[in-house]
Amino acid sequence: MSKVLIVGGGAAGMLASIFAARNGNEVHVFEKNEKLGKKLFITGKGRCNITNAGDMENLFENVVSNRKFLYSSFYSYTNEDVISFFETLGVPTKIERGNRVFPVSDHSSDVIGALSGEMKRASVKVHLYTKVSKILTENGRFSGLEFADGACVQGDACVIATGGFSYQTTGSNGDGYRFAEELGHTVTDIYPSLVPLAIEEEFVKELQGLSLKNVEAAIYDGKKKLYQDFGEMLFTHYGVSGPLILSGSSHIAKKAGEKKLKLVIDLKPALTEEQLDQRVLRDFEQNINKQFKNAVTRLFPAKLIPVMIERSKIDPEKKVHDISREERQSFVKLIKHFEMTISGLRGYNEAIITKGGVKVKEVDPGTMESKLVPGVYFAGEVLDLDALTGGYNLQIAWSTAYAAGSSIK
Repeated sequence: MSKVLIVGGGAAGMLASIFAARNGNEVHVFEKNEKLGKKLFITGKGRCNITNAGDMENLFENVVSNRKFLYSSFYSYTNEDVISFFETLGVPTKIERGNRVFPVSDHSSDVIGALSGEMKRASVKVHLYTKVSKILTENGRFSGLEFADGACVQGDACVIATGGFSYQTTGSNGDGYRFAEELGHTVTDIYPSLVPLAIEEEFVKELQGLSLKNVEAAIYDGKKKLYQDFGEMLFTHYGVSGPLILSGSSHIAKKAGEKKLKLVIDLKPALTEEQLDQRVLRDFEQNINKQFKNAVTRLFPAKLIPVMIERSKIDPEKKVHDISREERQSFVKLIKHFEMTISGLRGYNEAIITKGGVKVKEVDPGTMESKLVPGVYFAGEVLDLDALTGGYNLQIAWSTAYAAGSSIK
């Protein structure tokens, strides 16, 4: 029996504590906040997208950084295991669009309640309002924790599950990175990820609140395409957000800080340029004597019409029968290539996750134990692992926490 000290009472810390306790260990969780699962509470807009029900191939495809490292932990504790774990604890689940898995109740508090209840049953001791200031070692291996008030506690193993740097109001202030570095670990550059994008063009303010469904987005660095996908996006007062954009942000984190990038939206991805030209031509023929501004109302949502007219460079008062073939084709091109300039990423307080973290080459992928300091384990967002939206990041938290908790004897 070991005395296991877990730093951080979020998703990874809570699950790791349960499996470490089920192994017969004495387990203590130290959380600096007034309650457990503060970030978990706000995930999935408060509904908690606990995992994704896609197949294994799909899970790996949606991991952006270091997917090979997750091979062992994903197969040891799968998305099906996660669903079954919560169902057994009395949290029935449902599958929504994109295979996203939610509690039937739509309340993240049920997920936190189930974890807390199971921790209690497993005799995990929870210490709230307790800020860890240092990970202690002796003869090169873990020996205990030091707290902000100077007190110390000894232990045989430690799981660092402090989260990343995003949503700092929940307590994710990068402590885990500091602990890792003090222990001799490398921490890669970190960036906000799954985060909205700031757009340079002023017209986005006019489009604030407009949601576009079934559009295609591509992000370019010069002629090099960095990202392309299909889905839903939203305009805000500073730029763009929504699932399609958040996923795009995880592919451009480093580049977006160095230079301006180009966001290109295809507003009609189901049609080729030729098919769209035919469609516009039909609309024009039906409105042959109308002004241009009144002939395109069926093509776009109302909020988008003035912006598209302005960017088309066609006089809004011009009669449709006076619009040249070149003008029409240039308008079609605009619909298929609606361009904006990305001036940067929004900050950590709007980022769902942090990209970067403890270098995975220095961690055992089967147990999450440090290769540098025996007795120290890592779980969750503190590691250099991140994925797209849709429950994949929580799956990373659960799988790495299970690997850490269940391997401490």
